[in-house]
Amino acid sequence: MASTAIRTKGRAASGAGEGSATATPESNPMARTRTPRPDPRLKVFCGGANQQLTEDICRHLGQPKAQCQLTRFSDGESYVQILENVRGADVFIVQPTCDPVDRHLVDLLLLTDALKRASARRITAVMPYFGYARQDRKDKPRVPISAKLVADILTTAGVNRALVVDLHAPQIQGFFNIPVDHLFASPVLVDYFHKLELPDLTVVSPDAGGVERARFFAKKMDSALAIIDKRRVAMDVSEVMNVIGDVEGRTAVILDDIIDTAGTLVKTAEALVNHGARRVLACASHPVLSGPALERIAASPLEQVVVTDSIPLSAAARAEARIQVRSIAGLLAAAIRSIHEETSVSSLFL
Repeated sequence: MASTAIRTKGRAASGAGEGSATATPESNPMARTRTPRPDPRLKVFCGGANQQLTEDICRHLGQPKAQCQLTRFSDGESYVQILENVRGADVFIVQPTCDPVDRHLVDLLLLTDALKRASARRITAVMPYFGYARQDRKDKPRVPISAKLVADILTTAGVNRALVVDLHAPQIQGFFNIPVDHLFASPVLVDYFHKLELPDLTVVSPDAGGVERARFFAKKMDSALAIIDKRRVAMDVSEVMNVIGDVEGRTAVILDDIIDTAGTLVKTAEALVNHGARRVLACASHPVLSGPALERIAASPLEQVVVTDSIPLSAAARAEARIQVRSIAGLLAAAIRSIHEETSVSSLFL
């Protein structure tokens, strides 16, 4: 068995970086989570996908990070062992299913099974980024509904509750047969843009599916709203068709949930500039940033791209001056505390 990584000990390089893309705590209430004495019945484990976020959550909670061993056999199979007593404990596993998606999903499933067999009282999967969410319906013949399948697999493995942030489609909550707490990163992003004091602001939804999210954001920012009418011509390829709303001479902030290859984002920014926007910024909850995303952002008219630390950035992304990271650790810590203490989480939904 190869001991290539005991990935739950120490600080991961992918979660901390120097320069403009370093995640920083916010001044909103969620970031000031109280830090009482450690609760021995509360356990927060890291699944290995985002070490830094897990450590930040534990710091907000005043809890030590629970210890487990995550290594690989020589053929790449995951090996998991829980290194402390969890009998009767309320356990939270922080694990965004980001790249490599399949490996991180399997690690989450194996940790869940190990904790269930170790007699944990309740297991909550904390997935700041829920992978496979983009296939949430049959939009073509003979395709899977991947989001439903992953929800079923998690439940079968033994997850009792899910805590997620900005699902690609809110109705995915209904795919689970267990309670789901769906948080939004909007409070953290709104707080950041309020501090910028941008004049003549218009919040822009890059497609019709994101209008509700953008409308809520615009209401919090007391700004105008615009919508991009686009047509997707192939997987990961979209064509911007028209801008609905007034952006001429204004500052436009594009709001999305995921930035993957950044094709939609950059085309939206270019369309806004062509329609007279004076400045264009963007924000999103999940910086997937795959393929040519960084090159496209660097060559685009975007001044800033503000994201959260739901997914750890690569070294190249951290070095990109336009990318700013805001931490959602306080938000997640507040939700974990409320779930553990059986108090209302609904105040964090807005």
